[in-house]
Amino acid sequence: MDRPEAATRPAYRPTASDRQKGLLFGFVGVASFSLTLPATRVAVAAMDPVFVGLGRAVVAAVLAAIALAVARAPWPGRALLPRLALVAAGVVVGFPLFSAWAMRYVPAAHGAVVIGLLPLATALAGAWIAHERPTRLFWLCALFGSAVVAGFALWQGGGTPHPADALLVLAVASAAVGYAEGGRLARTLPGWQVICWALVLAAPVVAILTVFAADARLLAAPVSAWAGFAYVSVVSMFLGFFAWYRGLALGGIATVGQVQLVQPFLTIFASAWLLGEQIDVATYVAAALVIGSIAIGRRGA
Repeated sequence: MDRPEAATRPAYRPTASDRQKGLLFGFVGVASFSLTLPATRVAVAAMDPVFVGLGRAVVAAVLAAIALAVARAPWPGRALLPRLALVAAGVVVGFPLFSAWAMRYVPAAHGAVVIGLLPLATALAGAWIAHERPTRLFWLCALFGSAVVAGFALWQGGGTPHPADALLVLAVASAAVGYAEGGRLARTLPGWQVICWALVLAAPVVAILTVFAADARLLAAPVSAWAGFAYVSVVSMFLGFFAWYRGLALGGIATVGQVQLVQPFLTIFASAWLLGEQIDVATYVAAALVIGSIAIGRRGA
C-alpha cells in the first residue's frame, strides 16, 4: 500500500444523517451475523469444519454470480482486483475457516465473546486502511467496551484462555481487515457488489478446497446440520454483507464497526434459544455496559 499517498488523503467524515443510516444498516448486518456461530456449531457437529467454513462461500458465490448477472453489474476493473482479493481473503476465506475450526472445540457463546474484540480490531483496521480518525473519546469507549468483552470471556473460561481462542483471534484479524477494506470499497462500488465480486473471485480456490473436504459424513448429516450450513451460506456469507458494507460506507468504518459490540450478546441469546446454552446475570450486566460504551462512543466518532 502506498503510505505517502495515504498520508495526504483526507479522512472520510460522514454527515450526521449518513451516520444514523449507517448505524441502522450496520445493526441489520450485525443481527444477521449474530446467528453465524450457533449455526456453524450445529453444522460442524456433523460435517468437516473446512467443508462448512469454505463450502458456504461456494454456495454464496453461486448466488453472487446470479445477482451480478441479473443486475448486469459492470466488471470492477483491474485496479480494484487487489482490494477485492483482500476482502475475499478476510471475510470469504479467513474468518469462516478459522471460526468453523474453533466451533469444534468451544461453545458458540464462548466464541461469540472472543469475537467481541472485532469492533476494536475493525476500528484499528479502518484507521490504517481507510484513514479514518475518530476522536479520543471514541477510542476510550472502544477500549472500554472491548475490555468488558475480554474480561467477560476470561470470566467465562475460569480465567484461562482456551487453545481455540487462538483460532478465534485469527478469525477476528481476518474479518477486521476484510471489513475495513470492504467498507472503503463500498464508497466506490455498491456494497452488495463488493461482497459479490469478492465471492466470485474466490470461488475457484474455495470450490477446490471444498471438494477435497467433502466426505461420507455429509450423507449422514441431519437436517439440522444442513439448516445451519444453509444459514451461514445464504445469510452470513451473502445477504448480511449487503447491509453491513452499506452501513460501513455510510457511517464510517470505526463508528459503525462498534455496533459489533452487541453481537456477542445477540449470539449468546441465540445460542440459548437454539442450543440450550445458559445465560446468567453477568451476561446481562456486560451487555448493558457494552451498549452504554457504544452510545457514548458514537458521540465522539
